[in-house]
Amino acid sequence: AQAILAQVLARAGASRGASRHHTSAFHFFSEEMFALARTAGRHGLVAAFHRAVPAVAPSSRALAPKVRGFSGAAAGKIVKVMTSEIKHEEEQYEQAKEIKAFLGKSDFKLVDTMGDVNMALQREVGDKVVRIEWQLTSPFNPDMEAEGEEAVDQEATDFCVTVENKSKGSGVAFYCSTQTGEDHRYVIGNVKAFSSAEEKDGVSSYNGPEFEDIDDKLQEALDEYLAEIGMNNEVCDFIDASALDKEQREYLRWLKITKDFLSS
Repeated sequence: AQAILAQVLARAGASRGASRHHTSAFHFFSEEMFALARTAGRHGLVAAFHRAVPAVAPSSRALAPKVRGFSGAAAGKIVKVMTSEIKHEEEQYEQAKEIKAFLGKSDFKLVDTMGDVNMALQREVGDKVVRIEWQLTSPFNPDMEAEGEEAVDQEATDFCVTVENKSKGSGVAFYCSTQTGEDHRYVIGNVKAFSSAEEKDGVSSYNGPEFEDIDDKLQEALDEYLAEIGMNNEVCDFIDASALDKEQREYLRWLKITKDFLSS
């Protein structure tokens, strides 16, 4: 079988050299191989073929893709500037004393996840859950910067106080904002009532009347209700302080993540 295969390969090679196309050589090679298979048998043909035709290992240079690093002068410059900015921010950062003082004595529990701009204070009062939600606040005021003035008072922080029945899902939501002053540190914009979680989160659901448009006695009663569930000036101080603190921490985290990515 090996001798016959050698003859077949030699004749096939001659055919390929004489022809510009490989079709005729392949056709000839196939006929001779079938003839050889009939005389040598299947197993003899396979063994002879492997002895006559050495295996050719694939070239690793041909298969391996070329990988280019995604880095350059611009990325290096960004990393250098960010390294300096991170050091500056870490040296300047100091958490407001109102934050630790409030959390140390309050019945509210803080909900704060890194990478999420939202924050919340939560507590349970009987069969109801009280949740106060707000977002981080940027310390930069473009209006003040353009006019060359120094900011005296902090910007108001919008927040929402939701009181929800744990079993029924019904409740009320007060849309408020902090304000400067010592007597009353927040104002109420709207009071929404909902009968289910779907209505609570519904985009087109009714948000309630403007707080200033309702009867004065009702305004006073609703304000007292907020006080009973824990809303007071200390909560407002915490909301304002934590909104700024959150922005600083998220900015520092952003610097580090971006720097690490561009350095890799």
